[in-house]
Amino acid sequence: MRFKINYYLIKLQYLGFRYHGWQYQPGLKTIEGQIRKTLRFVLPDIRAKVIASGRTDAMVSVEQTYIELFVYEADLSEDFFENFNANLPPDIRALSIERTDSKFNVITQPKIKEYIYVFSKDEKFHPFCAPLMIQLPQEIDLESMKVGARLFEGKHDFYSYTFRPKPTTDTNGEIETCEIVKNDLYQANFFPDESYLLRVRGKGFKRHQIRLMMGALIDLGLGKIDLDFLKETLDGCKKIKLEHIAQASGLLLRSVELK
Repeated sequence: MRFKINYYLIKLQYLGFRYHGWQYQPGLKTIEGQIRKTLRFVLPDIRAKVIASGRTDAMVSVEQTYIELFVYEADLSEDFFENFNANLPPDIRALSIERTDSKFNVITQPKIKEYIYVFSKDEKFHPFCAPLMIQLPQEIDLESMKVGARLFEGKHDFYSYTFRPKPTTDTNGEIETCEIVKNDLYQANFFPDESYLLRVRGKGFKRHQIRLMMGALIDLGLGKIDLDFLKETLDGCKKIKLEHIAQASGLLLRSVELK
């Protein structure tokens, strides 16, 4: 039997600190799980499902991304979006909704993603900062980290920055921008006087790639590795395995641009 399906694209943002990532997992609090629960409440007699433009890890936050909503055998009411947003948890917010069609697929649609990794190296920060940034030692060499960040730009085999790659995994990729700059995007009165961003922009990223990159840059700043070793990690033929995955709470998906 063929069902009539209505397709919608929802722009979404969330604070990921208390969630076990995007993907639904029985018995765990996830973003997808909360969205499913909300849909069941606001559409009690209507079958619906969602898919995301990409998954996020536990504790990772998102300023702007997309999910695709499939609604079977029904149209959404005019007040759906308002009701949906009102019943989402306070740390998840829908920004907009638009109708799409069966030709659109939010997973395969070409897209540019920008990730931000927020960190501080001043005295220990206020506990309220913990969901949004990480603390690095004051003596870390920030200038070396800035030089190292630029090495990631361009086309590389990111084998060393792919978590548990399989023989069939395509580890090649291209990064448009990778830089460390002062944080002028996110401010609060409890933030340190100075904080910093690793800003990474590209077409697609492997699992844990940004966190592995940040881990390597932290090790560079601490003198555990040097720039020559960092260059070697960008030669996938050498199959260098990196162990330092920076903690998730500093990572934020800032934007997803659909092409």
